[in-house]
Amino acid sequence: MTEEEIHSTEASSPEPPEASPEAIPEPAREGLSVNLDLILDLPVTVSIELGRTRLPVEEVLQLGQGSVVELEKLAGEPLEILVQGRPIGKGEVVVVNEKFGIRLTDIISPVERIQRLG
Repeated sequence: MTEEEIHSTEASSPEPPEASPEAIPEPAREGLSVNLDLILDLPVTVSIELGRTRLPVEEVLQLGQGSVVELEKLAGEPLEILVQGRPIGKGEVVVVNEKFGIRLTDIISPVERIQRLG
């Protein structure tokens, strides 16, 4: 599924229900009772997607130091936050002690994250 399909699907889907235990599907609810201490120390990969573009191989081969690749995302648009390659929210770039960071502006509800797993 392309990023455009994901965004168009998100835009057309109805508002997710409130995050209450009753709204979580039964198999997922059973998993919540498991002791979370077992997994809290597991490392996960968090990545921030600035944008994407598609280039023909010919253009990729012509890239060199100083080349500029134009992305499909507009300046100022929220960035996608991914954990283990799955979207969990959106954010904006900030600078903290001369390093780039991300300020979380929107987090996908736990119910919606569970629904996306299936």
